[in-house]
Amino acid sequence: MTFLFLALAIVAEVIATSALKASEGFTRLWPSVTVVIGYGLAFYLLALVLRTMPVGIAYAFWAGLGIVLVTLVGILVYGEKPDLPALLGLGMIVGGVVVIQVFSSVSPH
Repeated sequence: MTFLFLALAIVAEVIATSALKASEGFTRLWPSVTVVIGYGLAFYLLALVLRTMPVGIAYAFWAGLGIVLVTLVGILVYGEKPDLPALLGLGMIVGGVVVIQVFSSVSPH
């Protein structure tokens, strides 16, 4: 259940962050409501994850995968175009998350 809650927390955070851009500085109602609900759900689920997973490991997954997914949303929804250094940096983030999951003894497998 830990990884399911973590995955759901990441998805909720990505939705909230994407809605944050759409809220246009909290001037649009429904995107603003989505931000508040999304972040609330994301932090609740992350709190559940932290019952069984070390905070550093949980945050590495949360931040790493969240960055990659928000970037994908930016590309697909907002037409943003990351340059080569940005793509290389994203690749390194994904690599770091994989190294933690595969090789770290503190990561629940």
